[in-house]
Amino acid sequence: MNKVTIAFCLLFALGVPSTNAKEVLVADIAAYQAVLSQVQPGDTIVLQNGEWRDFEILFEGHGTAENPIRLAAQTPGAVHITGQSNLRLAGEYLEVSGLVFKNGYTPTSSVIAFRKDAQHLANNSRVTATVIDGFNNPERYENESWVVLYGKRNRFDHNHLTGKSTQGVTLAVRLNSEQSQQNHHRIDHNYFGPRPILGSNGGETLRIGTSHYSLTESNTIVENNFFDRCDGELEIISNKAGGNQYIGNVFYQSRGTLTMRHGNDTLVENNIFLGNNADHTGGIRVINKRQTVRNNYLQDLKGYRFGGAMVVMNGVPNSKINRYHQVEDSVIENNTFVNSDHIQIAAGSDFERTAVPVRTRFTNNLIYLESQRDPFTIYDDVSGIEWRDNLTNTKVDPRIAKGFKSEQFNLVLAENGLQYPSKNSAPRLIGVSGDISVLDKSHTGVDWYAKPDQKPRFDHGNTHTVQPGLDTLVNAVREAQDGDVLVLAAGEYQVSRVIHLNKAITVKGPASKDVVIQFERATLFELNEGGSLKLDDVRISGSAAPDSAGNSVIRTHRRSMLHNYELVVENSEILDLNVNHSFNFLTVTKGTFAQRIELSNSRFSNITGAILGLDQEHDDFGIYNAEYVTIDQVVFESIEGDVVDYYRGGTDESTFGPHFSMTASTLTNVGNGKRNKSGSSVLLHGVQVTTLQGNTIVGSASLQINHTVGEPVTRVINNRFITTPKPEIRELYSDQTDTAEMRGNTYQSAE
Repeated sequence: MNKVTIAFCLLFALGVPSTNAKEVLVADIAAYQAVLSQVQPGDTIVLQNGEWRDFEILFEGHGTAENPIRLAAQTPGAVHITGQSNLRLAGEYLEVSGLVFKNGYTPTSSVIAFRKDAQHLANNSRVTATVIDGFNNPERYENESWVVLYGKRNRFDHNHLTGKSTQGVTLAVRLNSEQSQQNHHRIDHNYFGPRPILGSNGGETLRIGTSHYSLTESNTIVENNFFDRCDGELEIISNKAGGNQYIGNVFYQSRGTLTMRHGNDTLVENNIFLGNNADHTGGIRVINKRQTVRNNYLQDLKGYRFGGAMVVMNGVPNSKINRYHQVEDSVIENNTFVNSDHIQIAAGSDFERTAVPVRTRFTNNLIYLESQRDPFTIYDDVSGIEWRDNLTNTKVDPRIAKGFKSEQFNLVLAENGLQYPSKNSAPRLIGVSGDISVLDKSHTGVDWYAKPDQKPRFDHGNTHTVQPGLDTLVNAVREAQDGDVLVLAAGEYQVSRVIHLNKAITVKGPASKDVVIQFERATLFELNEGGSLKLDDVRISGSAAPDSAGNSVIRTHRRSMLHNYELVVENSEILDLNVNHSFNFLTVTKGTFAQRIELSNSRFSNITGAILGLDQEHDDFGIYNAEYVTIDQVVFESIEGDVVDYYRGGTDESTFGPHFSMTASTLTNVGNGKRNKSGSSVLLHGVQVTTLQGNTIVGSASLQINHTVGEPVTRVINNRFITTPKPEIRELYSDQTDTAEMRGNTYQSAE
């Protein structure tokens, strides 16, 4: 008697209802495939609890509205799909629930697809209460989607998707055939967990349609979903089809915007955007025809330009289908903006995007800023927008002032957690309605799988004391847990092997800095998947390193990395990286990405290479190696290469970074080495936000800044250049004069 027959007999003995519907427990892939060929409407295939490795699930059948065919976990959350696995649905009235995809990746282009192949789609089907957690291809820029909806009238609800680190949208709706258009899908009550910064285009959390089918209707409803720290790229949601509705969703501390990139007749209503004052948190971007943005609440959003709290774009006259269509016949009404810094109108205006918004209304909106500064930036003619019955506590641009009542009023916290004008200070009919509800995170996803909390990357674990000697630091790192702090006693530390980090570790010396770390291999620390490093009050010498070119104190893994790392160096000294040429402090690999690199109150001297070599993404695809690089109160002396070689090529506009800041630092004899191909002390190519302030640069090569894309913000303020050329700022793809803010800088030939 085989496993399938045994399962049927057991279920019969336990009292299966008298209908023909059957519930069959299967224990392995062969049993599943055998049962699948026998299922009838109303049947349920139950996957036995445990690990199902390398399981490419094809769930195919034809149920009915009254009797769908189901695939379920024996216990929700206890069936783990691992290895090279995926799920495809094909047929009618199918339902999948309770699975967890973790510790693996799909061998195809998607983890869950509502189709078997181009000819066999799923309709009237549902995936619910399912988890995908970090189910990523090992190659960072291998383009893959986690969930792709095809067919018609499918539902994706109460699922938990978190930790997507590869290029490609988390959830996509495709319209690439008539069978998938006018689909009326429903995407609801899902938890979209943190998606880290990708450092490239292709990091959307949700996309409906593509440019090619953007004038086709999808009619998809996206409602009551929670977007939690979804930071992949500029577009959290990329709407690229017509007739879609976004209702009642919460966007919590997520960088980017809900973007109506293509497609007409979109409804954006009753959504909540809570930025928590985090960098680049945005709201809604309006493009195309007949868009309605109504009754949304937007608070503490700090994004600007294309990532502002509200962005109304300019279009391209007679636009190609993949460019920017003019905003026409659209409505922006009864929205509330609280302490959200930037509202951009006619954004993107340039030699190509000259079609200004027309026949559009901006009415009954409430805008409140504690700073009382004007949040509007107007880039072009806005006479095609009707401005009427808006309320603000600020002054606004004279071109639109007649559409605003500007007066002082107070906000009070209502029972729904949102802020409204007090009854005595302003009418309640302006701004968001009083009966809007704020979706609670606990009402999304599943209740049996934890939603990730925010915690600091470093210093949240235990503290351990390490004694000087041979490889004592190696052993201490091996035994430490994520977030631990290793406190070094005074003395000398010899390291004979590479320290591989797959966790966040702090290495801290005594305040006297009476610690010297020397290493005998080509690198001291290698950052592997999950690794991050903080150095505090330590001295590292390269004098014992091998006499060969290309050494480094820290390097990333030699292959692509999925997890963004962090590197912090403070109160430390790095010296004598000079046993051979091209000895860097940090060397990175293509396909690796730093969330942040911070150097502060430290000293770097006698180095034959670069300090930060962030230049490995040289394909000009808009990819780069680090998001935030911050240098403050650091001394660089006798550095043959650059302090930083920071490169982002291409002209794509889908990222906020890179960001670079160097303040109150000193560069002496930097960038003059014969092997320094850039001929610079600092090379910034395609960096979007740059601050160089209060630095002293002596006898060094020039600072070179190349503007390549978007509207880069560059500030070069109050720096002293002594026997050093003036900064070189180039606009590589524009005939405009450079846009850098240059003031308070001094130049002299010698002290």
